[in-house]
Amino acid sequence: MTMKPTKPIQRRTVLKGMLATGASAATLPMPAIAQGAPFKIGLLTVKTGPLAQGGNQMEQGILTLLKQKASTLGGRKVELVVADTGGNPAGARTKAQEVIERDKVNVILGPLAAFELLAITDYVKDNATPLISLAAAEDVTQRRANPFVIRPSATSAQCCHAMGEYAAKELGYKRAATISEDFAFGYEQMAGFQRVFEDNGGKVVKKLWPPLVTPDYTPFIAQIGNVDCVFNGFAGSNPVKFMRSYADLGLKAKTPLLAGWTAMDDALLKSLGDEAIGVISAAWYSADFGSDGNKRFVADMQKDYNVLPGGYSAGMYVAGQCVEAAIQALGARADDRKALAETLHKVALTDTPRGQVKFDQYGNVVGDVFIRRCEKKGGQLVNTVIKTYPNVSQFWTYNEKEFLANPVYARDYPPAKNLEN
Repeated sequence: MTMKPTKPIQRRTVLKGMLATGASAATLPMPAIAQGAPFKIGLLTVKTGPLAQGGNQMEQGILTLLKQKASTLGGRKVELVVADTGGNPAGARTKAQEVIERDKVNVILGPLAAFELLAITDYVKDNATPLISLAAAEDVTQRRANPFVIRPSATSAQCCHAMGEYAAKELGYKRAATISEDFAFGYEQMAGFQRVFEDNGGKVVKKLWPPLVTPDYTPFIAQIGNVDCVFNGFAGSNPVKFMRSYADLGLKAKTPLLAGWTAMDDALLKSLGDEAIGVISAAWYSADFGSDGNKRFVADMQKDYNVLPGGYSAGMYVAGQCVEAAIQALGARADDRKALAETLHKVALTDTPRGQVKFDQYGNVVGDVFIRRCEKKGGQLVNTVIKTYPNVSQFWTYNEKEFLANPVYARDYPPAKNLEN
């Protein structure tokens, strides 16, 4: 991957941001405890490159929560420090060091990409700094579980397991091709789909791996044929380019397209056209979810940013809710980062934009997975929930001990025994 220079950290207090939009300091509730040192949240996100669209939404998500809460969580005034990782491992490591060592943050939210999380997981552990991850690197909450990391979004494969079953059992597909970027998140997504799809009688007969930066998907799409469906796991802005090429080359009309959560993220819909209609996706968050908390979140995101929120923004909103619950539980001990990490693992939330949230013993979320079909309603694209898998764990329906005894999901694991030329 091309290494891009990272931008300097943007220091932002949410209070200043609200003042800029017209709120006055006198109108904001400021509990007595908030008059002391602020609780510092460091956000590791991506502002440049093909993943920047999701990175910007991450920032919008946490800002939406902090605005709703008048920049105060659990009685503590909050300061947000935003760092642009550049979307690469070296940048993630550099920015993690800066927010921990220079800015003295209490907790980190992010990063976005699996390869970024893998680059910093040991560092945050060595520096005893809690991290609430959006990124989905499987082993960080499995064989190499990190006591300072929790993940309220999903592992790479968590939603793909559900899609594998849905494709085989409810859609009746027998032969599938998979396509995703040639990096960790793509490998783990496709592996989870393949495992469950094949365990339910299907066969993955073609696996394609375009580079993260691919100007033209035509050579890859040209290799797809004689399958019942294509499962894609693209992320960032890449799904837009891929789906347009897929439709332009005539495949949409004859081969149904399935997707992981990033490939059909709700926030992407404004960038898509009719090529997305009919695509079925599996996601841990859906703007269509009808809870009161989600309705409020969607309304505020549309009002402030004129976007339909997706998983990137919802993930950071829920991460902020986890921080709030931990501060409330710890009170004056919230500055103890080890105690904060332990408390975050015990958080259980009932009203989040994605529904109920709790964590397994490894720090990974157990929550609902939504199967959605993209439709056009009132001239707008929407992902309509057509099935909900409740309380999905990172181990799907497999025995946890047996699951962890196998290698981590990878480009070639589980072995693809049904590939055809």
